[in-house]
Amino acid sequence: QSPVRTRQEQAYSPSTGKSPPQRVNHTEEDQSPNRSYGLPVSCVSPAQVCLSPSSSVRGGGGSFVLNGVSGAHISPARHAQGSPNLSNSPVLGSPSPDGRIHKEFIGKHNEEDMKKEGGGSEPKDEENTEQKLYKIANELLQTERAYVARLHLLDQVFCSRLTEEAGRGSFPPEVIRNIFSNISSIYSFHSQFLLPDLETCISHWCERPGLGNVLLQHAPFMRMYADYVRNFDQAVELVRTWTERSSAFRNIIQDIQSQEVCGSLTLQHHMLEPVQRVPRYEMLLRDYLKKLPVDSPDYELAHKSLQTISMAATHSNSAIHKAESLKRLLEIYEMVGEEEVVNPTNEFLREGRLLKLAARNTSAMERHLFLFNNFLLCCTPKFSLVGQRFTVRCRIGVDGMQVQQTTNEDHPYTFQVSGKERTLELQASSEQDRDEWIKVIEEAIDVFQKKNESFKLASKELNVEDPTEELGRRAPRWIRDNEVTVCMKCQEPFNALTRRRHHCRACGCVVCWKCSDNKVALEYDGNKLNKVCKACYSILTSRREDRVEGKKRRMLEASPATSDVVMSSFLQYGDNPKTYQRVWSVITRTEPPVLSLYADPQDMKQLSSVPLTGCSVEELQGQPCFCLGQSKTTHTFSCDSPQLKQRWLTVLKVAVTGRMPASHTLTDSDVIIIGSRCGINGNVSD
Repeated sequence: QSPVRTRQEQAYSPSTGKSPPQRVNHTEEDQSPNRSYGLPVSCVSPAQVCLSPSSSVRGGGGSFVLNGVSGAHISPARHAQGSPNLSNSPVLGSPSPDGRIHKEFIGKHNEEDMKKEGGGSEPKDEENTEQKLYKIANELLQTERAYVARLHLLDQVFCSRLTEEAGRGSFPPEVIRNIFSNISSIYSFHSQFLLPDLETCISHWCERPGLGNVLLQHAPFMRMYADYVRNFDQAVELVRTWTERSSAFRNIIQDIQSQEVCGSLTLQHHMLEPVQRVPRYEMLLRDYLKKLPVDSPDYELAHKSLQTISMAATHSNSAIHKAESLKRLLEIYEMVGEEEVVNPTNEFLREGRLLKLAARNTSAMERHLFLFNNFLLCCTPKFSLVGQRFTVRCRIGVDGMQVQQTTNEDHPYTFQVSGKERTLELQASSEQDRDEWIKVIEEAIDVFQKKNESFKLASKELNVEDPTEELGRRAPRWIRDNEVTVCMKCQEPFNALTRRRHHCRACGCVVCWKCSDNKVALEYDGNKLNKVCKACYSILTSRREDRVEGKKRRMLEASPATSDVVMSSFLQYGDNPKTYQRVWSVITRTEPPVLSLYADPQDMKQLSSVPLTGCSVEELQGQPCFCLGQSKTTHTFSCDSPQLKQRWLTVLKVAVTGRMPASHTLTDSDVIIIGSRCGINGNVSD
């Protein structure tokens, strides 16, 4: 057996996935022009084993003679049909019709191959390398086609329909331009230039294999992505804002997203594609260069292309990281539904399934946790036909969060997460899982506190001065029922009938009904009334009284002095006597004069105010009322007595001219002074 035949058979070994060639009897039938392999054919792709030593990937190329008929290489389509039998091709070193080996095959390259023992290893390596190069090139082409289809959806569907609607005045056209940035230029570049050139390159791969030349021509245009990537965060925010603000905008987006062409993905998902495309080119080109022989003519071109594309990708690396994070946020948003997790300030950290231990007993329930840089979501799985979905049970902010390992006889690997809103005791699947959760939560707390240094210092001061300051502001850890047998306040034993167990919602202690017969508003529960023990009730109510007293003192200190008040009294204010509102009305010595309205004399926050300069004053005859006209608005006031009405009219007629009226002296029957405020129909108090 000759080395030529050995090389041929090994090239078709089972490892290459090809069957051994059949010997061809060169009969008259074989030479018939009706034989399919006797027709001119175009090319053989590397996927169909172009193993010629003069392959253009290796630096050679050219045509050959197939059964006496001139042609180029064999096309993949014809080879798939079985038309040309590659065993008759001089590329593989088979005999020609005259029974001799072609001179093209008996070159120096093949003489060296025949000297090697076995004679088939190098062609096998060449086959694998050429197949891998072709697969990379073909993957680039296929992903480019899908990418152009996505760009068409963005530019010709989303952008076009929204621009058309903006022309009708439903929303500003600038919004659409800011959302889609230069997507039209990107779409034109890929659909009209890069994609056609890639298709031409792959269709003539065996004649002129190589991606370097095509990509080098187009790589400088990748810089246009910088504008799109920089604008991406703003574009996503605009989509969110106008989806909430404009029903026309929202209806168009939802209509397109419901179509099959969108693949059940949102507009934001499609907008993310251009941000990720340049790194995709860089990754495929790096893989291509690893497989490409250094002595290939395409190597230098491909290397220069990689440098240019890498430079374009470098400018958007940070934006890509943010985009990937946002993509994950969008996925979580779709899973949890109502929770507004899609926010540029949110950063996803970790998720996983854990068991939540019941606060009262030792039972455990499955929960799915999503940890972000500023809050923790505790969810329960729910049935869904469109992917995994969750119901949010509670949301705990990282602000004020604490985490610690706990010991539980019935449940190993437990730890406690305590926040202002809720306290959870959780069980991990292993010790390593528990430690990882504790570590990542502690890191999130540390980063959050460093960004909010003032909060960190304030918390330390509160903890040092008085630990009870956190009472009612943070959800407590409940003591389990089976851990105590007597009331933790009065020490009376519990029983199933007359003295049952209750939990104080402020401190978490287990107490009897006598010791928990009080309710107070708790900050961590949205200031709702909750049962608390006597000790907590005393602390919380005294704190509340101190706050009220302090607020009153600040009000008095901030209240204008009596000498600063020109006129003040209660008036009825409104457009209809049936809907009049009783307000405390004050004119002080301010320039320009202003009529300030309060709900109560002690209030510091105004209900509203009316600038008096330029107003018109109208007296309603026969009624204890007067009107202030301000531009197109009319304010109607009703007085308790005709005398009070006349005094208000006297002061207002001077104030509307812009001059400061003199203090008006009121009788005890009209208005009296209370502290630094005034009242109606009362006695002077100290």
